[in-house]
Amino acid sequence: MKKMFLLIPAFLVVGLLIHTGSSFFYPDVNTLKKENPAKTAFMKYREDEWRNQGKDKAIEQKWVRLSRISPFAIKAVIISEDDKFWHHEGFDYEALQKAFEEDLKKRTFKVGGSTISQQLAKNLYLSPSKNPIRKIKEAILTWRIENTLSKKRIIELYLNVAEWGEGIFGIEAAARKYYRKSASALSAREAAALAAVLPNPRRYNPLGSSKYVRNRSERIYRIMVRRGIIIPEYEAVMKEPEEAPVEDPAVPESPAERPTGTENPVNEVKEQPSEEVNQAGEGKTEPSGAAEGLEKPEA
Repeated sequence: MKKMFLLIPAFLVVGLLIHTGSSFFYPDVNTLKKENPAKTAFMKYREDEWRNQGKDKAIEQKWVRLSRISPFAIKAVIISEDDKFWHHEGFDYEALQKAFEEDLKKRTFKVGGSTISQQLAKNLYLSPSKNPIRKIKEAILTWRIENTLSKKRIIELYLNVAEWGEGIFGIEAAARKYYRKSASALSAREAAALAAVLPNPRRYNPLGSSKYVRNRSERIYRIMVRRGIIIPEYEAVMKEPEEAPVEDPAVPESPAERPTGTENPVNEVKEQPSEEVNQAGEGKTEPSGAAEGLEKPEA
């Protein structure tokens, strides 16, 4: 009997190792290279929640390619959620250390400081619970995602599955819900407001009167201005209604202005193509948004 009691903990440990270790092989992350997930684990969790509450709700989501998302939205979300996204390998160890120290002070186990890659792993495959086993599986899946997918694909997936309100998933559904426009047409101010509510999208509304949302979206916007992502004067001009071009009156051509056919086209100055900058800022070193006063509230 005593041996049986000793074997029970051993079986539990083995079962735990198999349960967490399976995340190294399942699910198949490779499929995300070319396939968009129809429904994430987090969406299914919300559906179960509504069913248990007797709510008749449905998921609102419309998938869009990264090229069809406003560069302002991509920048704002990265500044808000994971400012070191382009440079880390899935984990922001400095943010994790700060979050762990906060947990020790409060004697809780929340371990915040999640990167976009970690949030994506959780949204795609896991429940929102904060128990240690789920955190270990999240770390394994994050490592696999970072080693399988490109950064552009990771941010594209995240922007399409992130929750932006009750039943609203993805940047396109959020843009249409709150601003009656597509994600490609979002302005810098609108993008900053949407990014500001991401830490708790069911509590905060980008169009609401919350002081927190106003202050956070303003800080995100100012960071974008400071980094040269936004030129305020350009934004103001682009919002002005278009005017029909005024045509110059026809002026008779003088003999001196007529082409003679003897000009040398080789001597013409040609415009050199400028170096193309990735719309999402890939490869650019940017200061941390957290260092500029962006802190996430508790979810």
